[in-house]
Order: sequence, then structure tokens, then C-alpha cells
Amino acid sequence: MMWQNYQLDNTVSKATEAMTLWQTQKGLIEINKNTLAIPIKLGDQQKGYILHGHGKLLLDTIVETEEGAIGKPVEKELNEPFLMLGNTEEMQQHFSAADQEDFTKRGYENPQEFAAKAKDLYDQFFRGKVHSRQGFDENHGLIFAFQNETSKLDILVAKGSKLVYKAMDIVFVSNENKVVLKSPREVVCTSNGKSFIVKK
Repeated sequence: MMWQNYQLDNTVSKATEAMTLWQTQKGLIEINKNTLAIPIKLGDQQKGYILHGHGKLLLDTIVETEEGAIGKPVEKELNEPFLMLGNTEEMQQHFSAADQEDFTKRGYENPQEFAAKAKDLYDQFFRGKVHSRQGFDENHGLIFAFQNETSKLDILVAKGSKLVYKAMDIVFVSNENKVVLKSPREVVCTSNGKSFIVKK
């Protein structure tokens, strides 16, 4: 069987309304109306987007332990391009063609400039990964990649009650009643009300 490569499409569109891309009890990701979007395709199927507009990421990364609450929530404004992979079929009906004013508002002179920046993020995410040569399992859930201050990527993977978030200074893994939090100060593990804490 021959694997097909993920490809960045050349069609640029914009969100016709504000949208919630992901939401659970643990957090949410939203984008505003007029967010720019370039599809990511696998063969003739759309598998994701590179998005650029205004939005927000909220994550509850606080862990309840016998010693009290540890950690703090993640709150980020999404004003730079970010990547989303997963089931985007429903999203497609909420996009329309972008015009020059949409690019100007985001600081781009033309669609090609946005496409070039999207390609940089696409290359950064897929570089050296097997994902670039083969498809994800259909049940992988949603994957997001956000650029951070060090020009590296913060990654969020979410499927049902399962959540993995890896950023510059935090790794947070949650699956129902089991949570692992790794920060510069400590490592915290909880399972069914019991907790284990290692201070650094």
C-alpha cells in the first residue's frame, strides 16, 4: 500500500462566524469571525487547517491533591497561525472565500504571503515525523500545534476525556480520574483521589 503525503492546499478562505473548535470540561479553543484558513489534505480528503485570526485557548491544568490545588490554568490569546488536524468536515460549511481586506487586517500584503507563513508552520510540524508520509489513525481525535515564544510548537492532543498538552514549561496528561502534571517545580500524579508529588 502506498502512503500519500499530507499536502497544504492553495485555497485560502475565512471563517464566516466565530467557532468553537474544541470544548470539554477541561478546556476550549475558539476562533473569531474572519479567521483565515488554508486546508490540509490527505489525497482528496480534507484533514485539517492552518488558521490565523483572533482566538483563545483555555485549559484547566490544575491538579487537586491532598495538599491542595497545584498548577494554574492555561489562558492564551491565539493571534499567530496555528495548526489543527482532525475531523474538520463540519467546519467546512462555515468558511467562504477571503478577500484582500481580510489579509490586510492580519498584516499580509496578499494571499501568497499568508500561504508562505502557513507553509512554514506546516513544515515545522511535519518535519521529520512519520505523519508527513502516512495517515493518522482515524480515531486520533484532534491535534493542535501552536507557535510559542521560542519558535517551537506547543502541542495539544484531545480525544474524548483524554488530553495531552505539551508546552515550554508544562506537560499535562489527563484521562478521566488520572492526571500527570510536570512543571519546572514539581511532578504530580493523581489516580482516583490519591496523589503523588515530587518536588524539584
